[in-house]
Amino acid sequence: MAGIKSLIKDSAIYGGSTILVRSISWLMTTFLTYALLQSEYGMMNYLYAYTALFLVILTFGMETGFFRFANQNNKYDVRTVYSTTLILVGGLAVSFLAVFLIFLPVIRPIIWDEDAPANYIRLMLIIVSLDAFSAIPFAYLRYRKRPVKFGLLKILYIGLYAIFCIFFLVICPWINDYSPSSIDWFWREDFSLGYVFISNLLATSIQTLCLLPELTGFRYRFNAALAKQMLRYCFPLMLMGLVGMCNQVVDKIVFPAVYPDHDAWSSELGVYNACFKIAMIMMMFTQAFRYAYEPFVFEKNKEKNAEQTYAEVMKYFVILGLLVFLGVMFYLDIFKYFIAPKYFGALDIVPVVLIGELFFAVYFNLSIWYKLSDKTYWGTLFSFIGFVFILVFNIVFIPKYSYHACAWASLIGNGLIMSLSYFIGQKYYPIRYDLKTTGIYTGLALGLYLFSCFVPIANTWWRLGFNTILIGIYIGVMLKRDLRVR
Repeated sequence: MAGIKSLIKDSAIYGGSTILVRSISWLMTTFLTYALLQSEYGMMNYLYAYTALFLVILTFGMETGFFRFANQNNKYDVRTVYSTTLILVGGLAVSFLAVFLIFLPVIRPIIWDEDAPANYIRLMLIIVSLDAFSAIPFAYLRYRKRPVKFGLLKILYIGLYAIFCIFFLVICPWINDYSPSSIDWFWREDFSLGYVFISNLLATSIQTLCLLPELTGFRYRFNAALAKQMLRYCFPLMLMGLVGMCNQVVDKIVFPAVYPDHDAWSSELGVYNACFKIAMIMMMFTQAFRYAYEPFVFEKNKEKNAEQTYAEVMKYFVILGLLVFLGVMFYLDIFKYFIAPKYFGALDIVPVVLIGELFFAVYFNLSIWYKLSDKTYWGTLFSFIGFVFILVFNIVFIPKYSYHACAWASLIGNGLIMSLSYFIGQKYYPIRYDLKTTGIYTGLALGLYLFSCFVPIANTWWRLGFNTILIGIYIGVMLKRDLRVR
């Protein structure tokens, strides 16, 4: 129980900072949906989809690898593990950046859509290289249980990003209207989306500089034997992460290639991504949990009752995840105003995306069995199966159903890999999850949601009040049944 309390404490700190970061990011979505054209917003998300893939490749699963080997105190010195990890990821990031920048004229038409400007791609490549390297010092902060500094640096980044975006997209145009000569040496009116990437680069660079205390003050040691073991351990994790990330972003990448109206693909993709961002609340919840859960898993594995603890954590995670789902859907009349009204046409994908994200988070929790038993190739296999399904589903149905196909492909694909991981995991690393309790809460949450959908209440405030009663029923059951609040 003490371990769970520690996990809850760290999750609360990570969660507080993550919620703040995601909230600002959410507000930036609101800002950017107004500041950019739909086509520009779609292009931004298209390029950031590639950033997500490159980040997985460059970090190479080394965050998990660092936790794995750093906790083997009887075999390795933590500093040696940390410096070896830094050298591996840093070398990979520098090599990646050099190759892509030098050969970009050759690589660009092969990888990216012809509408993607080369300058945007260059900025994106620099950003992802810095992000990959800084991921290891952030993992070190998590290992040392320093969630406060971790959270503050994440908040610093998003705060600077917001400030720079506002400066370039609001303040500079205002100055240009009254005194264009004062800014024409660095600002262009036709480079709006480019300034979003520049803002990202500036914020990322400053955040990386703030990590210097975690990069200095010790002697760098590269252990070749350790590096070989880490690469062997992390390679399947990287493949799993890459395919898993493909599951999340492949719809954005293939959309331009399969959408029938090539001139309109970026606008359509912009509408999809704007409404997709509403589901960020679920991502806030799951990301905060993941930051604390991974180091907790490897540390807790040394104890005898580890499997029981993992089962308890899963139960409460699902209960709270379903509460997040109900919270977003019951108050969607409020949350929808965090994007511009011109994007409201895609609001019907929000519940689909929320459930899909919850499935993926449960899959992440289930993944402990192959991480702890060093059978990480199973994760790669699951992710690959999900990727093939999602890719084929999108290719077949995007031409007819547009972004609705993207949302449903994600939900079904994540549900598939979640189920596979559970059933196969019970064979290799059996954990007695409380399926009865999770089934009860799943049925309750879906029942309340469907009841809300089928009760027609035209007045917004009356509908919000009715939904508040429904979510109160869920919370009441949770407090009475599993939190034992009398």
